[in-house]
Amino acid sequence: MRVVLGEDLVLLRDGLIRLLQAYDFDVVEAVDTGPALLKAMVDHRPDVAVVDVRLPPTFTDEGLRAAIEARKRVPGLPVLVLSQYVEQLYARELLSDRGGGVGYLLKDRVSDVKQFVDAIRRVATGGTAMDPEVISQLLARSGRDRPLATLTPREREVLSLMAEGRSNGAIAARLFVTEKAVGKHTANIFGKLDLPLSEDDNRRVLAVLAYLDRL
Repeated sequence: MRVVLGEDLVLLRDGLIRLLQAYDFDVVEAVDTGPALLKAMVDHRPDVAVVDVRLPPTFTDEGLRAAIEARKRVPGLPVLVLSQYVEQLYARELLSDRGGGVGYLLKDRVSDVKQFVDAIRRVATGGTAMDPEVISQLLARSGRDRPLATLTPREREVLSLMAEGRSNGAIAARLFVTEKAVGKHTANIFGKLDLPLSEDDNRRVLAVLAYLDRL
């Protein structure tokens, strides 16, 4: 599986290269600036790009904007954002275009190497990998008069886990409820958010994220 890596911190970049190689990923290029990242993603068209949000020259949102531009030039290019920050504006744009796999993980919350590697593979195959904190911040944008305010606390839990890319069975295991109960919560969520039901886990997650982007 071919990977392009965008990370400006030398020690972290080298560590990620070694980690990915240990799990049989082929790091075709590792760069440390936004312009170089955009060029690498477009030139190599990797199976997945792992990018930091804040890269030189501006150290603001250079990496995320490069990823969005790359997906415009290479539709469906899978991107996993790995960052210390939640850049809400461009994160919503990335997550709502419904083109290919997407993920957004926070560096200080990645504590399990296997889960991190699984997240990369899931995004590379068109799935999603969302940190609950990222989803929480996106959900926090909604006002009390908006449809998300009508969700029960349990429905919000289910919605957050859905946005991580989890199936109904995985959500049931996490919440210690039956899969049937999760199905009922899911149906309620889609009804309240005026979204079509879907049996495709990736499509339903992206649909929810696209809805959040419109709030």
